[in-house]
Amino acid sequence: MSESLNPTPETPGDVDTDADARRAASFERQRRLRQEPRFPGGPAADPAGSHHERRIRSFQPRRSRVTAGQEDALQRLWPTWGLDIDGRSVLDLPALFGGLPVVLEIGFGMGEATAQMAADDPTTGILAVDVHTPGQGNLLGLAERAGLSNVRVANGDAIILLREMLEPASLDGLRVYFPDPWPKKRHHKRRLIQPEFLDLVAQRLKPGAVIHCATDWEPYAEQMLEVLTAHPRFENTRADGGYAPRPAFRPLTRFEGQGLDKGHVVHDVLFRRL
Repeated sequence: MSESLNPTPETPGDVDTDADARRAASFERQRRLRQEPRFPGGPAADPAGSHHERRIRSFQPRRSRVTAGQEDALQRLWPTWGLDIDGRSVLDLPALFGGLPVVLEIGFGMGEATAQMAADDPTTGILAVDVHTPGQGNLLGLAERAGLSNVRVANGDAIILLREMLEPASLDGLRVYFPDPWPKKRHHKRRLIQPEFLDLVAQRLKPGAVIHCATDWEPYAEQMLEVLTAHPRFENTRADGGYAPRPAFRPLTRFEGQGLDKGHVVHDVLFRRL
């Protein structure tokens, strides 16, 4: 009798092994893609490396479509005005900004408000941090067209920047405008404005420096006010201990205007570092 032409049936163990191998290969491909820069000479895909830490992230990276103009700005201007947050060296802010006082802005979206604030106050340097590639390119392009020399764009995790790459008492202010509210209760631990974050910020701000937060999410505004009021290193700039009116230096953004048209209430919180 001739041998059967049918292959020997796979055992469950063989199937599991093959599936594990495919998953491992897929994971490795995705890991390599995350580490490869999308634009040669531009921001790194994972500047600090996924191995750097495994804490709960307060942000969600977004890989939206990059326009031709944004791509051009990233490739041309990043080597001069951009920096990756790799956690490997301490920044020399006086050298980076020509001796200007420096304000850190965490999360700048598409950068319109950042560029306007930089143009309105050329005597202050703005270190603007985000992970949104189109926004990074857009802000670089805006800064170039306006002839701004007081903006630097940082790519990566602001926590690593604060903890590993900034000297104590090196910042003259911090701005956090419309951070992700993480509205679901189980996600509240991801909100940026937490006591542990303020402990770190207090170390990097100079005495008298102001932390300025703004949000249109009422529960998050309440949390911001509560945790800042409770922190021993900060005091409210408002004598009544409440929210502040929008300062003239914070532009009304398109996003904010759309929210106001829908009936959203925006709260500003300004606290001074003691």
